Amino acid sequence: MALDVAIARPELLQVADAVAREKMIEREEVLEAMEQAIQKAGRAKYGHEKDIRAVIDRKTGEVKLSRWTEVVEAEPVENEATQIPHRIALKIKPGIAVGEFIVDPLPPIDFGRIAAQTAKQVIVQRVREVERSKQFHEYKDRVGEIINGVVKRTEYGNLMVELGKAEALLRRDETIPREAFKNGDRVRAYIYDVREEPRGPQIFLSRTHPGFLAKLFAQEVPEIYDGIIEIKAVARDPGSRAKMAVISRDSSIDPVGACVGMRGSRVQAVVAELQGEKIDIIPWSPDVATFIVNALAPAEVTKVVLDDDNRRVQVVVPDDQLSLAIGRRGQNVRLASQLTRFDVDILTETEESERRQEDFRKRSGLFVEGLDVDDVIAGLLVTEGFGSIEEIANVPDDELAEIEGFDETIAAELKRRASAFLEKRDIELDEKRREMGVDDAVAEVGGFSPAMLVALGEKGVKTLEDLADLAGDELVEILGAEAVDEETANAVIMAARQSAGWFGDEPLAEAVSDDVEAAAEGDDEAGEATAEEAGEAGDDRAG
Repeated sequence: MALDVAIARPELLQVADAVAREKMIEREEVLEAMEQAIQKAGRAKYGHEKDIRAVIDRKTGEVKLSRWTEVVEAEPVENEATQIPHRIALKIKPGIAVGEFIVDPLPPIDFGRIAAQTAKQVIVQRVREVERSKQFHEYKDRVGEIINGVVKRTEYGNLMVELGKAEALLRRDETIPREAFKNGDRVRAYIYDVREEPRGPQIFLSRTHPGFLAKLFAQEVPEIYDGIIEIKAVARDPGSRAKMAVISRDSSIDPVGACVGMRGSRVQAVVAELQGEKIDIIPWSPDVATFIVNALAPAEVTKVVLDDDNRRVQVVVPDDQLSLAIGRRGQNVRLASQLTRFDVDILTETEESERRQEDFRKRSGLFVEGLDVDDVIAGLLVTEGFGSIEEIANVPDDELAEIEGFDETIAAELKRRASAFLEKRDIELDEKRREMGVDDAVAEVGGFSPAMLVALGEKGVKTLEDLADLAGDELVEILGAEAVDEETANAVIMAARQSAGWFGDEPLAEAVSDDVEAAAEGDDEAGEATAEEAGEAGDDRAG
């Protein structure tokens, strides 16, 4: 008599259909959750270590429970509960191959109260996981959108916002200051992140994100929505003030006027949503200096000095405009800096004049003392843009002779004096370096100038091992970014490590010596190229 190993349960299919409709998930996913629940109950009855599997017939609801045992070659087997040796399996089922399974049907389970409760928990958990997965895939592509929700509850100042089928988090630091929400309040926020976490997918909202302001304007200004006007940058001090840079792709449309709207109607709608946050709308410009001047509005700017390499800018304003340019608690200059992504230093015209005069005096004094010339000649050299004696020693004779009041004789004499000064200084620095105990090997491996070696000695870097122990940024900090860049520094340190025997016997000193000398002389292009080659050589040898 055959063992009855299946039982028809059409009500399971009805339940699966009902849950699928209610939770708006696939029927198949609910049935898989039910199968997992039955499997768990089966393992509780027949042994948790066994491989018990359940299958629900998708047409009749028939439940089949079985035990699966894998056929393995090894003997003895690693797990007797789930594996069987091939030799024994052949006796049970002739012709079976390694890797196949022996399937033993099991009688259906009579669900008791505890088993039924366990099965219910498994199904509920599985359905919840499916719901969360669906939420993640639904919202992960909506990052950057504005969404409306209802405050469901408050947890330690953080708001849990209901978005229909999903729930999102609006943290306290992502709300505008002095803004208060109660349970049941409607809230509009910006989805800035959606990520999966151990407790399930999390949707993160913000009302302080710069993107929130940009999206609000896109809703209020049709030209932005249509792409005629583009928002290039936004900087916010949430709840207080914001700056937004815009540009128009149609020369006949004023981007600032379009964003402000008739009698300020468009901008006021955004201001109302942001709890009265004042918004400065400025025209964006591809010219950095012009853009910075616009960003500092309403302050007037008389001069801009850019340092593109370090992303810094020095701005000169009239004396009576200083407080306006800086703003209350530095707000105006801070927002301008965020908007332009430049560090902005503000000087008054008086301060800038005093600084320029002081710089003129310092450089003139350097030339008077180092070249033994009078104030007039020193002043002419400074006026022509010379900042160091090295520049005079290296400038072509004809270029120096072209200065008004100079001739070839004066130019040649100035270059002779500059070279003599540098030679004497290098001898003194070399003696100082030796007194400090800086090894000759350090000078050889990097091709350092005497001034660089003294700087290293003052920081305790006196041997190859000391140099090899440094990181690239530490060497740049010691010598100064104007003397050596980080790429060159890394190459020098790699050469020091090679010479110190860290990787082998073949030195890299020749690969970087010329580079450091070039950097010391201001030959940036040669320095960068040699450093890159030396760095690659060092990496190859280290590997």
